[in-house]
Amino acid sequence: MSVHDLTHLSGDNLDETPVMTLAELCRCCTVHAEWVIELVDEGIIIPEGRQREQWRFYGVALQRVRVVQRLQRDLGVNLAGAALALELMDELAHLRRRVG
Repeated sequence: MSVHDLTHLSGDNLDETPVMTLAELCRCCTVHAEWVIELVDEGIIIPEGRQREQWRFYGVALQRVRVVQRLQRDLGVNLAGAALALELMDELAHLRRRVG
């Protein structure tokens, strides 16, 4: 799957897509690796692999990175606030699945 293909992912297929390297995730989202590493440190995205060179991200990481980008750009939210917002959005989605 090319980086161009990854930019069109959405919805349910995000967890099923092949994993991306750190470099591929950075290219898809036009961000620096250092920023993605900060997202990992905050627990916003969780890579597979122990060493950074081995890190692989599922498609859902792409969605989470884009949400954090919007929160920072549009609302000026810091990474800790973005982590909390994502946690609350995940909880809300879980509750909606239970009710629906």
